[in-house]
Amino acid sequence: MSKSFRTRRGETHALRGINLEIGVSEFLCIVGPSGCGKTTLLRILAGLETQTSGTVTIAQDDPSRPLNSMVFQDHSLFPWLTVLDNAAFGLEMRGVPRTERYEKSRALLESVGLTRFSEYYPHQLSGGMKQRVSLVRAFVTDPEVLLMDEPFAALDAQNKVLLQDELLRIWEASRKTVVYITHSIEEALALGDRIIVMTSSPGQLKETIPVEFPRPRNIFELRARPEFGAISARIWEILELEVLKAREAQP
Repeated sequence: MSKSFRTRRGETHALRGINLEIGVSEFLCIVGPSGCGKTTLLRILAGLETQTSGTVTIAQDDPSRPLNSMVFQDHSLFPWLTVLDNAAFGLEMRGVPRTERYEKSRALLESVGLTRFSEYYPHQLSGGMKQRVSLVRAFVTDPEVLLMDEPFAALDAQNKVLLQDELLRIWEASRKTVVYITHSIEEALALGDRIIVMTSSPGQLKETIPVEFPRPRNIFELRARPEFGAISARIWEILELEVLKAREAQP
């Protein structure tokens, strides 16, 4: 699969020759230099952009479930809706009756500690709480694939680790297929079953790194393991070469 854009300077290639298979229940993380097309790839998987060539297929076992649900860098909550209504919005759009969608949404809000904030509005929440609501809204629709574009990038270090832990806990219960974009090698190692490293622009698949740490994972304990540091250093070496290559290619 490839993606290119027409610009005033001619054709620009964002992605080239992407050939990737993602397994059911796999947590796949994708890292790469800035501008390598990670988000473009995710948007194509979400159906928000169209590839220039090639095909994208998502197996659908249950036609009643949505193909995908996406969590963006920004929380993307509706400011005029309460936490509960924001969480239940996807179910409402699918025609799920009010009682059922509220029941499902309340159960997930309870799992992330937001029950007592269900009648609050987004402006009354912290950044971390808003992203918790975004996670609930994505998981509650029970999609075939969950697509996540650096959802914790804007959070401080403490909230980021807490949310990573929350995500793993929710994911363990559902085992959704996840495609997760991140700039953080540590985050990819803490969350993923497999890490795809992309080249500098135009984005191609450079290397696949299996992450074989056992689950369930304790993020704090995991980061203290020597294997964690060794794999992190290996991925950084690959990325560093790509970043230098991108700088050299600049006019």
